[in-house]
Amino acid sequence: MRPTDSAAYNRLGMVLGELGRLEDAAAAYLRALETRPDRADVWNNLGNLRRRQGRLADAEACYISGIASRPDAADLHTHLAMLLLHRGDFTAGWAAYEWRWRSTLLDGGRPDIAAPLWCGGTLDGKTLLIHAEQGFGDTLQFCRYVPLAAARGARVILAVPAPLVRLLGNLPGASLVVDQQDPWPLCDLHCPMLSLPLAFGTTLATIPQSGTYLQAGAETARAWHSRLEQTSGRHRRIGLVWAGNPRRDVPALAAIDRRRSLNPETLAPLFDVPGVRYFSLQKDGPRAPEHFPMIDFMDEMSDFADTSGLLANLDLVISVDTAVAHLAAAMGKPVWLLDRFDPCWRWLADRRDSPWYPTLRIYRQTSPDDWASVIADAARDLARYTS
Repeated sequence: MRPTDSAAYNRLGMVLGELGRLEDAAAAYLRALETRPDRADVWNNLGNLRRRQGRLADAEACYISGIASRPDAADLHTHLAMLLLHRGDFTAGWAAYEWRWRSTLLDGGRPDIAAPLWCGGTLDGKTLLIHAEQGFGDTLQFCRYVPLAAARGARVILAVPAPLVRLLGNLPGASLVVDQQDPWPLCDLHCPMLSLPLAFGTTLATIPQSGTYLQAGAETARAWHSRLEQTSGRHRRIGLVWAGNPRRDVPALAAIDRRRSLNPETLAPLFDVPGVRYFSLQKDGPRAPEHFPMIDFMDEMSDFADTSGLLANLDLVISVDTAVAHLAAAMGKPVWLLDRFDPCWRWLADRRDSPWYPTLRIYRQTSPDDWASVIADAARDLARYTS
């Protein structure tokens, strides 16, 4: 009816992308831009698609073109920031990532706190409120900065999601840990958790690596030690996670979760490896088939402090990109991360290790949705690991 309707081509591109027809989606976005090259939202969609295809240079060019047409487009700045971080350009990336507060990724915006924002510098005698802002994994990854803030003389208060309060109560440098849904204590300064790398001027070479910066409570770890001795004996104990939080209330995040999660049936080749006892670490999401040789205690887990006690007694965790992988790696456990073709920026590009977690190894898809080869590689290495 209207062959030059830019909005219709943009919507068509979005639907084709959801169907996995990526080149058709790109063609639709390009048609949308033929008549409206000033549409920042289309440049953003095309940039995200190119990044999903692994075409990072093309994605960057799209974001830059969109910003040129609309300099205040927060989503474009935010996605460009994540691309820069993915590439390892932390200096530019952390600064650009501050645009996230004006983007649709954080619709709620920065919390309304009377105290000034801390952007670095001395903290002697000040009370600093550090507050979580995104997922559990983000909080587990970036709480590593709390001891650094305390070392600058701050009294640090942490406001985090309720399932993390008990676990982070033992974090060195944290004077007080509160549920972020409760009223926050008074403070002199505040800092969102993912702004801490900018405040500390973090580069690839200066990522804080204190080894094991999270640990299970001694009593909880001992209790699980006794139980696992009865169930697994001398076998290697390996935890499995195959799905993340579906986050269906945010369509963009739900789409990412569909790419990072896998059908538990895909894990079947791992069970051919002898000498292993498998433990489910999957709290929500699809249940494992009944015939899988897997022990499941997750109904007993009320929060991450409980989960940490079980993790403390495992030899290895094999997980998709979700919070348990962060927790296990922060505890110094070997973690094999099963990662999608278009990884989160934090795992960087073209490497199997992580500067954030020395004990983490990445098994990355070489083509979109190809979990079979990822599991085959992990099964091969697992046979060596247990031999």
